Amino acid sequence: MLSLRLFLLLLAFFLVLRPSFSRGPYALRISCGARSDVHSPPSNTRWHKDFAYTGGIPGNATRPSFISPRLETLRYFPLSEGPENCYNINRVPHGHYSVRIFFGLVAEPSFDNEPLFDVSVEGALIYSMPPGWSTHDDERAFVEAFIFLKDGTASLCFHSTGHGDPAILAIEILQVDNKAYYFGPGYGEGVILRTDRRVSCGSRGPKFGVDYSADRWGGDRFWNSIQTFEESSDRAISTTNSIKQASKSPNFYPEALYETALVSSDSQPDLIYTAEVEPNRNYSIWLHYAEIDPSVTAAGQRIFDILINGDVAFRDVDIVDMAGGINSALVLNTTVALSGRTLTITMHPTKGTHAIINAIEIFELVMAASKTLQDEVRALQKLKSALGLPLRFGWNGDPCVPQQHPWSGVDCQYDSTISKYVIDGLGLDNQGLRGSLPEDISMLHHLQNM
Repeated sequence: MLSLRLFLLLLAFFLVLRPSFSRGPYALRISCGARSDVHSPPSNTRWHKDFAYTGGIPGNATRPSFISPRLETLRYFPLSEGPENCYNINRVPHGHYSVRIFFGLVAEPSFDNEPLFDVSVEGALIYSMPPGWSTHDDERAFVEAFIFLKDGTASLCFHSTGHGDPAILAIEILQVDNKAYYFGPGYGEGVILRTDRRVSCGSRGPKFGVDYSADRWGGDRFWNSIQTFEESSDRAISTTNSIKQASKSPNFYPEALYETALVSSDSQPDLIYTAEVEPNRNYSIWLHYAEIDPSVTAAGQRIFDILINGDVAFRDVDIVDMAGGINSALVLNTTVALSGRTLTITMHPTKGTHAIINAIEIFELVMAASKTLQDEVRALQKLKSALGLPLRFGWNGDPCVPQQHPWSGVDCQYDSTISKYVIDGLGLDNQGLRGSLPEDISMLHHLQNM
């Protein structure tokens, strides 16, 4: 009887805990401007309505790219409602996330200009939209960043730059492994990785992770396709063999990513990839390899150096030896500081006549922002309400960060002793304001002038 009772207790304990074993990563997808939840083809992905997250105006959307999810609405933010507008999302579990924001175009005749604006996540400026983004059918239709969210909220803000009204089609917040894209010393909650580009070499079409049937802990990454780095310099190859060591923690790359590759030609043994980047930035570069060429069957048959802007980053790369065999995934990572606008990755054969590569990822390293002291943010929010500040003031997001877009009339000072920004001045004169100062203004302990 005792053993039966013990068995039943253990069974009950297992049934209670079982949901936690199978629970997948946190995922929130928002269809901006939608009045009810929608499902987008072809994967029937669920997108939540964007009720109570932000201000702005819902409108009909034009998708600027085939990459954009098939949604029919967006939300735009006219300058009359303030230069800073944010989505403030609560109850986000502590963890590491892929945050992706899709841009849109308002489908009305009166909106004939392409909006250009800045994007920040958790107070850190991660992207400034370039002119012509809406005419390029590529990754410029969205911005993506990997960031740690640790206070139960996510703040995504759009800052007007005087070139049209920010317009947002959709938002995704997808949890990834806490060690995803670990790049060595400096990795952690102080650094954000903004996706610059991600290419699958030799593949015939761009795909999301869901198209690859990838593990959800990968964050549903988008892989653009590239058939050649330069005409006559390389050729695309593929395999139907299974790839070992592909989808594993912490990055969970899809196996199919390694089933295609580019191989250099007889006339041009070096395999060279060139990309335009922002100057004076640090970049984390991830290179993906699997020896899928049937002409290579053992270690020592293909060896090459990898150079970045002429400097050797990896010497004597032997994929078969380093990956443990043919048809096995190998991922190499390095971080480089770039002063110019060009990034050149060269695979230079030192044994064998050809180089090979399966995929490339490039991320810009962005320092996470030190936020404003929360008590002082609350005090300004109470002041905004008490004085009925006009909508044009905005006063959304964080008062002091990003530093390029502080709140109008607010002076900030960084306090190194607490690693926070504080408010040391307010200039709201000549604004025709009426009302009484709230008691909460006493929380502005660092105020020097008003």
